[in-house]
Amino acid sequence: MSNASPKTSFKGRIGALLGILLMALSLRAAVVSVPPLLARIQKDIEFTEFTIGLLATLAPIVFACFGLLTPRLIRSFGLEKTLITAIALAVAGQLARVFMPDVYSFLALSVIALAGYGMGNVVLPPLVKKYFPDRIGLVTSGYVTMLAVGTWMAPQFSVPLANASDWKISIGSWALLSMIVLVPWIIQLVADRNVDRPDQPVHAGGAPRPIAKINPWKSKVAWGLAIFLAGNSAQTYVYFTWLPPYLQDRGLSELSAGNMLALFAILGLPVSLLVPLWVPRLKNPIIAVLIFTACWVSGHLGIYLSPTEGTMLWVCLAGLGQGTFAIALLMMNLRSRTTYGSGVLSGFAQGLGYAGAGIVPLLFGVVQKSTGSWGPAFAMLGICVVVMLIGAIVINPSRTIEDSVEGSGKAGRLERIS
Repeated sequence: MSNASPKTSFKGRIGALLGILLMALSLRAAVVSVPPLLARIQKDIEFTEFTIGLLATLAPIVFACFGLLTPRLIRSFGLEKTLITAIALAVAGQLARVFMPDVYSFLALSVIALAGYGMGNVVLPPLVKKYFPDRIGLVTSGYVTMLAVGTWMAPQFSVPLANASDWKISIGSWALLSMIVLVPWIIQLVADRNVDRPDQPVHAGGAPRPIAKINPWKSKVAWGLAIFLAGNSAQTYVYFTWLPPYLQDRGLSELSAGNMLALFAILGLPVSLLVPLWVPRLKNPIIAVLIFTACWVSGHLGIYLSPTEGTMLWVCLAGLGQGTFAIALLMMNLRSRTTYGSGVLSGFAQGLGYAGAGIVPLLFGVVQKSTGSWGPAFAMLGICVVVMLIGAIVINPSRTIEDSVEGSGKAGRLERIS
């Protein structure tokens, strides 16, 4: 699906590889480093139930907004400048918010930090496409794994860091990780001063082919991937938000419920390694989707029907279901031919996908409270599975987002990108 040349060594691209992996490692820090320290933060900043809920919904909302905006920035300024802007916002937001005296200024600066990471979410797939068109599966495996490690690492070490200092230093310290991302990219850009890495396919004669402007709103591939990502991410957000309180309501201790959430989170690691290496070899990626969907469904049913018996097994099955997220990230490159197309597809899918997914945990709680039962709430997870499978069916055929432009018959109206 890429304009890949025969596989070459990583020589000359080490800076880009390290930059991609470190950026992925830092992407979740601003989101998951705060909740473990909320009790301490409340001693200095007055969080209410409403503002805690607002904090929980900020990430998907901001990721959605900047998912849709970032492709325009990429098109105007290029991948690397957009990445540097993303890092600057992430660092500034994280460092500044710890000095805010009230909750709403803290939340406002959190939005800035999340905006940077939302842009980073979108930029990573086209960066892989641009620098590693010959090793998309391998590099995607590396960066999705780093996403999983970062999701685990920030909450794991936030409390020890706060114990050794205070909550402000603990939260602010994760900005240093984002700053470090700049180092390999500066090295790579200096090394690339005389290297041409085209963002578009190249003709056999060596001349770059102009790229037509892509409208993802008219692309079946873009809509399919957005729907697929929304259905997948909604299930993950529900687990991160509601698994501990649900298990405690069913009789597990606070410690056991927390351990089950940690188990769910850490199982993102093995599937993150496996999926990008395995799925590109499949003629029909929906085969992998169906396998991981079976894990999701088995986990949902087990946790609902037998929450205190075999809990670890059910959580493990649901955790392995997270392989669908790795598939979604991989498809951003498998269903595009250019870095521009990958950026547009990444931004559209993540923008609409996170917007849809961010609503579900809130509705899950509303349904549970209004009915007084967990059954109707868990039925929502079944709806998410159906939505995810519909998206999987749409993106299964071997076609790309660029096809929606090239097959439109309106070449005279297409805007070219130099």
